[in-house]
Amino acid sequence: MRALTWHGKHNVQIDTVPDPQIVNPRDAIIKITATAICGSDLHLYDSVIPGMSNGDILGHEFMGEVVEIGRGNTSLKVGQKVVVPFTISCGSCFFCGKQQYSACDNSNPADKSDASEIAYGYPMAGIFGYSHLTGGYAGGQAEYARVPYSDIGPIVVPDGIEDERVLFLSDIFPTGWMAAENAEIEPGDTVAIWGCGPVGLFAIKSARLMGAGRIIAIDHHPRRLELAKQNGAEVLNYHEVKVREALTEMTAGIGPDACIDAVGMEAHGFAPDNFIDAVKQETKLGTDRQHVLRECIMACRKGGRVSVPGVYGGIGDKLPIGAFMQKGLTIRTGQTHVQKYLPQLLEMIMDGKIDTTDLISHRLPLEQAPEAYRNFHSNQNEWTKVVLKPH
Repeated sequence: MRALTWHGKHNVQIDTVPDPQIVNPRDAIIKITATAICGSDLHLYDSVIPGMSNGDILGHEFMGEVVEIGRGNTSLKVGQKVVVPFTISCGSCFFCGKQQYSACDNSNPADKSDASEIAYGYPMAGIFGYSHLTGGYAGGQAEYARVPYSDIGPIVVPDGIEDERVLFLSDIFPTGWMAAENAEIEPGDTVAIWGCGPVGLFAIKSARLMGAGRIIAIDHHPRRLELAKQNGAEVLNYHEVKVREALTEMTAGIGPDACIDAVGMEAHGFAPDNFIDAVKQETKLGTDRQHVLRECIMACRKGGRVSVPGVYGGIGDKLPIGAFMQKGLTIRTGQTHVQKYLPQLLEMIMDGKIDTTDLISHRLPLEQAPEAYRNFHSNQNEWTKVVLKPH
């Protein structure tokens, strides 16, 4: 089959690789009908997430048709259309029992889990196409994919519904929803959201559905800011204003009730701390550029909440821990417990409560994925979300 493979920093290629096979009884093989490039894929493209190997198949946002199932899978049938969560979860461990699916204890193979245990204290769950820290699983930017624990993960979607309406249930819609949920939004709250990429835009949509009174979106790309405005947000261009001062003025000196960092470890901008982080990242003296997280902590009102869906992968410094403690902030973060949210969010799509397609800017065949990565990385104003069609 044809698949997009990683070959080093800014080097991805379409290669012919072996077709996936059933390995375990709960596996399924999916013929992929739609897959997308995620903003967190760019961390792999920029080679700032460790644990990648030459030839790894990328992609964790995908859906398709079930073409084969293992003998232990009684929940799926050949021919069904499914959306596959990016997190791989067994459904029976301590964490899955608490619906903390992205903390699954069994999906990261024993021969892979030591690395993440060293890095993070405990082994991480498996994730499709996202380094050997998370299991080294082949991703979904391909013609076919093997889905482990497929009786727990994929959600069957109704016949006749267009792929693009449900594709983002694989990651960015649940991630934006969990980001807003972690912000503990109360009716009338003012919510500030850094980053108007796909996750930030879904956080805006979700915060609005949860009853936020004001949503203030921060970015610098004009098209992304316009999409934020179309979804009901006021906008700040951080090239034109000092963000923290603007937020203080907009909230009568109080600050936002909740701040959401939808940027993560590769923050941009001309702040002095970001220059230092960028140098450290480039010279391997550091891993994460945390300017946005610092700004969230400083901007949030006393007693407020900080939610962090943006991906961080290593070690950072210069966090304003004093402000975090003295202001009595609550911070919540983590990879998304996708399976927990799927039934509710699918129902919202079916009921027409949310438009999941307005952020799509480009639709391309899988063979053009390397070009799509280059543009999604370097032309983020025009390339807001890319959907790839393998067949």
